Amino acid sequence: MRSKIFITGASGFVGKNLIEYLKPKYSFTKYNRKEKIDIIESLVIHLAGKAHDLKNISNSEEYYQANTELTKKVFDEFINSDAKIFITLSSVKAVADELVGELTEEYMPKPITHYGKSKLLAEQYITNKEIPSGKRIYV
Repeated sequence: MRSKIFITGASGFVGKNLIEYLKPKYSFTKYNRKEKIDIIESLVIHLAGKAHDLKNISNSEEYYQANTELTKKVFDEFINSDAKIFITLSSVKAVADELVGELTEEYMPKPITHYGKSKLLAEQYITNKEIPSGKRIYV
């Protein structure tokens, strides 16, 4: 029996390609935002979110709902589940919109856009939580 992964954002660019790549070894429970989050798998990959608005027509609150609040909900369910690993993708925009020089771990985040700010808030939420023994997180 193949290991099962709980995944959000399965219909996005990264999600589709990741599933295609991992399909031979894993099966997936794809999160549908209309359903309750119920994690019974041992691995959670959180990819769902709102990306850049190139047409500049999005309401700023959409970024915080999709990128910050959904991440909090999925992460909290991970913490309360038997899952052992949580992986989420953030963005360089959570650190800087423009960069002069090399980006390192010591760089102080200064996002300007709602996209970047919402991603940084999600990162901070995760990294400021106490992680139970036996669980690992990757951002």
